[in-house]
Amino acid sequence: MTREEDIKKAVEVLRKGGVILYPTDTVWGIGCDATNAEAVKRVYDIKQRDDSKALICLVDSDARMQRYFRNIPDVAWQLIDSLKSVSDDSVVGTKDISPTKPTTIILDGAINLAPNLIAEDGSLGIRITQEPFSKELCYRFQKALVSTSANISGEPAAQNYCDIDPRIIEQVDYVCWSRRQEHKPHTPSSIIRLRENGEVTIIRQ
Repeated sequence: MTREEDIKKAVEVLRKGGVILYPTDTVWGIGCDATNAEAVKRVYDIKQRDDSKALICLVDSDARMQRYFRNIPDVAWQLIDSLKSVSDDSVVGTKDISPTKPTTIILDGAINLAPNLIAEDGSLGIRITQEPFSKELCYRFQKALVSTSANISGEPAAQNYCDIDPRIIEQVDYVCWSRRQEHKPHTPSSIIRLRENGEVTIIRQ
């Protein structure tokens, strides 16, 4: 199966409210339409996770990210620009973050998404993926995509397809074929909390 065919099938499932397993710019992820509350609930159920713990979303571009927040502070755009370029610690408090490591940003005022996806304080973690498969998948789907590690809550994240618990594989509607053969280390993203007042907190390096 070609990557194009794989993405087409995944998008068909997502548009019907289904749940998929797919490779991301970090570890393998469980994904669904981030605007579909029923699909989001299924992801929580599959992970056996309390829905008070918000999930991360993936998007393919800055423009798409803007659709999901009332206001994105300037410091967020500075951080995104610095992560695209060479190492740049000009954003206060981010000198310990590698520019080559995918970085999830938690922002306030999330909108236009499933209510059970957003944290109780109205914030949401989002990441602009640069990895070819997940970027193309997000682009073709034209919406934010839930991206939570493919593991039962409390167990180690699945770095590669071969690490995924069979109980998870059995419960999803589609498992992507791309990058299934990989056997190499992958780590979760860095996580940075950016508040509207410009305050920066590194949650995970």
